[in-house]
Amino acid sequence: MHAISGNNTNSTRSDCQVRITIDNLKGQKVILKSKVEKLYGNSIIKLCNEVTAFYEIDNYQIEIEDTGALPFVLAARLETAIKKLKPSDKNFLLSDPIKANVHISLNSLHRSRLYLPGNDPKLMINAGIYGADAIILDLEDSVSPEKKNEARILVRNALRQIDFYGAEKMVRINQMPLGADDLKANVPCNVDTILIPKVEKPDDVLLVEKEIEKWIVPGDKKKFLMPIIESALGIENAFEIASSSKNIVALAIGLEDYTADIGAQRSAEGKESFYARSRIVNAAAAAGIQAIDSVYSEFQDLEELRKVAEESKALGFVGMGCIHPAQIKVVNDVFSANESEIEKAKTIVLAFYDAQKNGKSVVAVGSKMVDPPVVKRALNVIENAIICNNLTKDWREQNG
Repeated sequence: MHAISGNNTNSTRSDCQVRITIDNLKGQKVILKSKVEKLYGNSIIKLCNEVTAFYEIDNYQIEIEDTGALPFVLAARLETAIKKLKPSDKNFLLSDPIKANVHISLNSLHRSRLYLPGNDPKLMINAGIYGADAIILDLEDSVSPEKKNEARILVRNALRQIDFYGAEKMVRINQMPLGADDLKANVPCNVDTILIPKVEKPDDVLLVEKEIEKWIVPGDKKKFLMPIIESALGIENAFEIASSSKNIVALAIGLEDYTADIGAQRSAEGKESFYARSRIVNAAAAAGIQAIDSVYSEFQDLEELRKVAEESKALGFVGMGCIHPAQIKVVNDVFSANESEIEKAKTIVLAFYDAQKNGKSVVAVGSKMVDPPVVKRALNVIENAIICNNLTKDWREQNG
């Protein structure tokens, strides 16, 4: 009896393929094929012994084809293969996880979120260096059905072992009930935000939230939610979804599935999705959360991406998804407050504060009247600028 896990090493790097046999064997044997065998062979064999001992397997033969897999990848692949032969609720966890010292709140920036396939470790390892506000480890559309469990275990290990350099750590789960297994594996392991795909009604959010509560480690930080609306029904229920939980940090839209649902072709102009995107922005604003636009799939056309992002910002979105690291800088630039916006916001806020000191609730700035809603928008610009380091905290402290 044998089982295989991992990706074919002829076309991948930073990964491995593991084959374990446990039938009619006596003793332990590890057959390793790796360019780094001389340097790390003993460490790899030691790790294999630790994982098999954890799952109480005494007799085995393990064959490993390695293309530079890190220990968390090797452990994930071996655990997956073992569980195919010997199902277990226990999870093998490497010691010394990365400390989760990044503070995430409802007001955290979500200008750019980089999607990474959940079963491809080579894309995860250095993902944090590109400067995305969030990293999304995807267990849904980018993972084939037969690889879901492999990806689930790999993502769990990646959350514990990879330094994403301050990026918010997100996991996009599968639709329930399959998503329940994703939550069980990943909620206890340094994830910040759960992306819920194909949400059509508030109950879809509440079901996930209830499942999350089962697996939160006592004393762990709050887990935020980001529903993704991808259908006509979801758009019509957008506000009810956006306001269904106090843990929702943002409302996102997925345009590939949405346009398919309404029977339209997605276009560069976006006329077919204008209504839906406007509903998302309005629903998010009414619920007091952020609105996140869909990805732009032509990742090599950065000039067109900038136009799309600028139009998105003009609609009221605060960020969008990215499918390639090259998109991150453009998206961050567009959704960050520019110098002109910052100066205008500072002028409005200071003028309003002066008016308040004199007992007034509105004031003229130039030829326009400024009232509390306008000030609120200006304050949002200033907070954005402070978070993006385009304005120092000193300005806010000095000016109240």
